[in-house]
Amino acid sequence: MTADVRRLPGPWGAVLYDTRIAHVRTAPLRHAFRHRGYLWLVDLDRLPRLPWPLGALASFRPRDHHLDPGYGNATIRQDLRDHLAARGVHLGRGQVLMLTQARSLGHVFNPLTVYWCRDEAGRPLCTVAEVHNTYGGRHRYLLRPDAEGLAGTPKEFHVSPFFPVDGGYRMSLPEPGEHLRLAVHLERPGGRVFTATVRGTAHPASPAALLRAALRHPFATQAVSLHIRYQGVRLWLRGLPVHPRPVHPRPVPDSAQPAAGHPVREEEVPSA
Repeated sequence: MTADVRRLPGPWGAVLYDTRIAHVRTAPLRHAFRHRGYLWLVDLDRLPRLPWPLGALASFRPRDHHLDPGYGNATIRQDLRDHLAARGVHLGRGQVLMLTQARSLGHVFNPLTVYWCRDEAGRPLCTVAEVHNTYGGRHRYLLRPDAEGLAGTPKEFHVSPFFPVDGGYRMSLPEPGEHLRLAVHLERPGGRVFTATVRGTAHPASPAALLRAALRHPFATQAVSLHIRYQGVRLWLRGLPVHPRPVHPRPVPDSAQPAAGHPVREEEVPSA
């Protein structure tokens, strides 16, 4: 299997990655942890539709990825296409591969979803890093990686309560193939303060592969949320100061404006 595929393998046209995720914080104190799980690589034009009862273990719902789940009925692809078009990037009929955690047993939480976008001729167009935080906020970073998958962007979104919204990210997001190798580095004045890495091995998605993954990592989506909160409590108990969350208007997706009489709501949006 190569990264430049037009059709992903397996009966569902998707890939499951058995993943190893590591977080390393180096300032103002050192803290590191690792956990295992699994991620899906899917084609937005051919999202897997799992038969009952396997559908309870994996589904891909637009509201889990729209920047504002309260607006619009657009598909994930339509919402992403309109988001890119508003920023001068025209996807057309180009392929989009999405790396994400599926909704499982009624729950989903994706700290990072990555979209690799190609134009209609199959050439790399852009990469989008969609970040979710534990407060319900979401943000997309539009990236133009080089041939190695490397890109940088200013930090614009509150993720960890222990970092302010400043500095910038250096990301390594090469389109995956047989192996998955991603890295996100947060750099603030004074140097690099945080690194997250994702490593994985590909398996064609199938009923047997999904059941193995679910048995090996039961309640995987819930475990991600709980693990992040547990590590946050540990940092707080170690005396790490908490930065208040900035308040921003909730964004309205480019694909759907609020109906008449439906006000734009405001919420606290955390930053990374």
